[in-house]
Amino acid sequence: MSEEKAFDRRMLEALVCPQTRAQLTFDAERQELVSKAAHLAYPIRNGIPIMLIDEARSLD
Repeated sequence: MSEEKAFDRRMLEALVCPQTRAQLTFDAERQELVSKAAHLAYPIRNGIPIMLIDEARSLD
């Protein structure tokens, strides 16, 4: 059984949306970083944020 690593919320201070450079918010339930400015949600896999626009989910 693989154990999923937790996302370190302190990373939010350093991370910004790669498309808009806007601040991100953490959605703990979905394990995503949300950019309200870009209407995108970036997945967090095994505690690592995947900050690629191609991997982001559209919020529209």
